[in-house]
Amino acid sequence: MSKLPFDEDPPTPPKVTPSAPPAASARTRYEFSPKLTAAPPVETKLAVPVRQVLTVSELSATIRNALESKFQNVWVEGEISNARLWNTGHLYFTLKDSASQIKSVIFRGSLRYLKFKPEDGLRVVARGKISVYDVKGEYQLICEHLEPQGFGPLQVAFEQLKKKLAAEGLFETARKRPLPALPRRIGLVTSIDGAALRDMVRVLRRRYPNAHLVISPTRVQGEGAAGEVARAIKLVARVSHVDVIIVGRGGGSLEDLCAFNEEVVARAIAASPVPVISGVGHETDVTIADFVADLRAATPSAAAELVVRRKDEFFAHIDRLGERLDASMGDRLRRLESRLHMLEARSGYSGFPGRLAFRGRHVSELASALRHGVGQGLARRARRHDLLRRSLDQFDPRHRLGAIRTRLVSRDAQLAAAARRRITMSQGRFGGLAARLEGLSPLAVLGRGYAVTWDAARTRIIRDAATLGPGDEVAVTLARGGFEATVKRSLIPEP
Repeated sequence: MSKLPFDEDPPTPPKVTPSAPPAASARTRYEFSPKLTAAPPVETKLAVPVRQVLTVSELSATIRNALESKFQNVWVEGEISNARLWNTGHLYFTLKDSASQIKSVIFRGSLRYLKFKPEDGLRVVARGKISVYDVKGEYQLICEHLEPQGFGPLQVAFEQLKKKLAAEGLFETARKRPLPALPRRIGLVTSIDGAALRDMVRVLRRRYPNAHLVISPTRVQGEGAAGEVARAIKLVARVSHVDVIIVGRGGGSLEDLCAFNEEVVARAIAASPVPVISGVGHETDVTIADFVADLRAATPSAAAELVVRRKDEFFAHIDRLGERLDASMGDRLRRLESRLHMLEARSGYSGFPGRLAFRGRHVSELASALRHGVGQGLARRARRHDLLRRSLDQFDPRHRLGAIRTRLVSRDAQLAAAARRRITMSQGRFGGLAARLEGLSPLAVLGRGYAVTWDAARTRIIRDAATLGPGDEVAVTLARGGFEATVKRSLIPEP
């Protein structure tokens, strides 16, 4: 129990009554009676406010809801730093000025619509909303759109890509290839409906009528035009015997020419196996394709003239070489004629034709003697050749082989006759011996009705009946076959 203090001590302190129970986030309110009476002091009870405890997550959610409802659509200007592109495709960075900084993020869905690449040091104007990252309790700016400060997004994208490709060496002069002197086939990459195609065809037909044109049509502006231009360059580069490619279109704004400021087109030009001429826009228009191409032309018509000019320069160079050759030959002939006249004017030259005639006669005589000597030598060698050929014929293996073949046939006939006589004699002798053998063969005796008696094992011939007893087994062999028998009794002759 306690009393309420006042600045003045009234004779009768007012009665204090508690208000309704306090809400979660409302302050404790007290109501004082407006009428003070002189009643004696009364002891009163002081109302104690109810304490509400929030979790960290609930507090963060309350702060996030308050910030998101208050800062739903804000524009913030600052410089990008610590930009990091995560593998999820989201870009996290810090937006700062000279005094403060704020964590920021632009999600993948919004990042892909930007015409430039956000990078450190770039000043931008960001549009988005403020939210709280509950995990770390940090508030951050969720960007939905970025604009470069001072430059348009296309210009920033142009400068970024230019810097990137220059660092890779795609703009180096050393990699630029010279144009062919006399191209047989010329590839044209442009819109089939544009005036640039008609201008290039008109120039080429007028100044180079024997050129073969290969047209690869494509869109040159609009969404997806850059990919089509790159594919058209690759297709025409694969055509056989294409010597040079012209990539061109008419003039326009930076937005109209943005297809030729895309990296995919620059890569396709750099990868082309044949030289590429860039004729995009007008004289004042500059694109990434102009830096990567092997040669830049102010307009598409100028690009066609550059190809034809190489042919004209080649022919002019041939004409100049011909003129220089004629002049050089003329000078040399004049110098030789002058020297000849000087030699003819000398005193010793007067008898030179006569001496030359004598030398010619001597040469003729020597040539005649040489022909005679060579003829005699050839005749001697021909006679010796005939002699050697006849000697060789006597020892020709073909003649010796013929004689040997005749003797071999004769000996073969004699050998055959002797073999036949020997076979006849042997056959007669064999017949006599066979007849004698047949007469002495025991089988012949059996054929006349006799038989041979063996014991049961056929190991002994029975010649005496006394060796057998009743019940003994015997085997009998006849002229054809035989049989086995059992002895009933033995017939022994009397002595």
